[in-house]
Amino acid sequence: DPGADASLCGMAATGASGTNAVRYGTMRPNVLNLRVVLPDGRLLHTAGPGRQPRKRAAGYDLTSLFVGSEGTLGFLTQATLRLHPLPEATAVTVASFPSVGAAVACTVQVLQAAVPVARIEFLDEVMADACGRFSGMGLPVAAMLLLELHGSRRSLAEQQQQTEEIVKQNGGSGLAWAEGLEERERLWSMRHSAWYAALALRPGCQGYSTDVCVPISRLPDVVVETKQDLQASGLTGPMVGHVGDGNFHCILVFNCQDREEAQRIHAFTQRLGRRALAAGGTCTGEHGVGLGKRALLQEELGQEGLDTLRSIKAALDPHNLMNPGKVL
Repeated sequence: DPGADASLCGMAATGASGTNAVRYGTMRPNVLNLRVVLPDGRLLHTAGPGRQPRKRAAGYDLTSLFVGSEGTLGFLTQATLRLHPLPEATAVTVASFPSVGAAVACTVQVLQAAVPVARIEFLDEVMADACGRFSGMGLPVAAMLLLELHGSRRSLAEQQQQTEEIVKQNGGSGLAWAEGLEERERLWSMRHSAWYAALALRPGCQGYSTDVCVPISRLPDVVVETKQDLQASGLTGPMVGHVGDGNFHCILVFNCQDREEAQRIHAFTQRLGRRALAAGGTCTGEHGVGLGKRALLQEELGQEGLDTLRSIKAALDPHNLMNPGKVL
């Protein structure tokens, strides 16, 4: 479920994912082979020409090396992807909660109960209100989860019952399952408009999306601390996330002409990245390092890890032709 303007090789290059990752995985485990143009012009098939086995143990894992390389090692020009069967039945629901902590705690419990959810998306009350108004759906102004279940019709009924019990245990309400394609698409269209809904909170301002990922067990604490940090900083930053993976974002909307506000944005993003690292997580779950997180990458990997990455970069791209200055 990539973004509307995403390309397959672009998704692979950034190690990206989407709302279905909790059930089907990110790009990394779903890429079987890549065709790459190396900096010297040679053509590399990372698993060998025409190869597409579901697993392999032959040599270094070159495919995983290029997935997430952010254009620093070569041009990705073709991707061979793993396919997944379409489910027999699908159901989607929206549940509202009294707090962001309760919503995220519910996510953790759903996963711990081994409910095979396909998607769990979190919106804080600011984002829920923004999305509701932007899409015309009139959602409650409350923290909420969008949950989607896949399976056979028989197994789906059991999953729905389990999910409803856990939602109610965490103070959730408003459960109504949508199984028709049109209604399901309407709900997910509302979620996918989150970026534009956030920008509409402050017309004429600029958006900046953060991206961290933490272990599921630490997710409630980190989300609550981040919410408190946002409020204390006086920033407009509705929260949204693929919380089934421990991944969430703050869409920061600010006046780029206001230098003081821009400085507060930068300070907040650095605190957020370090909060994720302190929780045993990563500074980026799917958006990549680029320019803005190079210092955080060093803190995450350590000097030895960064030196190893630089050695690989120097071996493949000795003249620093590919996306120079990015990541490393």
